Amino acid sequence: MQLNSQKIKIGIGRGLLRLMPLILMGSLTLATFWLVQKNMPPEKPALERIRLHEPDYTIRNGALSALNELGNTKYRVLGDKVTHYDDDASIDIITPRMRLFQPNKAPVTVKSDTGHLDGDLTILDLFDNASIFRPAQEATNTEPATLRMLARSTYFKVLINDDIIETNKPVTLEQGMSTMNSTEGGSFDNVQQSMTLKGQVKGRIERAPKGNP
Repeated sequence: MQLNSQKIKIGIGRGLLRLMPLILMGSLTLATFWLVQKNMPPEKPALERIRLHEPDYTIRNGALSALNELGNTKYRVLGDKVTHYDDDASIDIITPRMRLFQPNKAPVTVKSDTGHLDGDLTILDLFDNASIFRPAQEATNTEPATLRMLARSTYFKVLINDDIIETNKPVTLEQGMSTMNSTEGGSFDNVQQSMTLKGQVKGRIERAPKGNP
């Protein structure tokens, strides 16, 4: 019996020696995992990790204005319904209307059925029944007379900081008695208050009656 007990002890000892590398590796793995977990910042809740694109407030008959360096209004954006989103600070607008102002020039109005203003307040996208309107203006000491201008398209993009309105969609341009159609869009420069059409352009050009701008 003593001999068998001794053999059993020797067998157990040899088995432990064979398992020792695995035990050491397992201990090192557990220690490494514990250190990594200890030094990791606490995990944020799922709602904090994922900021959903959901509105945080809505304003009826909202307005947004910006001033130039002289303190005068540079532009004003109005909307029947203004919806702000928390995740990217962007704004959706129902029936947006934007007025652009230039010193000593007639204000330009841009509008559409729906619009989207980016979070940096630099780009206003206008969708469906989009238009640019500039009223006629009589000549002044510094500016020549201008004809009434109306540009219509399904889409306009207002580059606010650049004072440019552009589109790659077909455009119909009315200026005074003249009408032009462009297949590939165009660009309106609010500083110069001039419209440039792109692609194939067709239409008719008529002189305005004398005495009428």
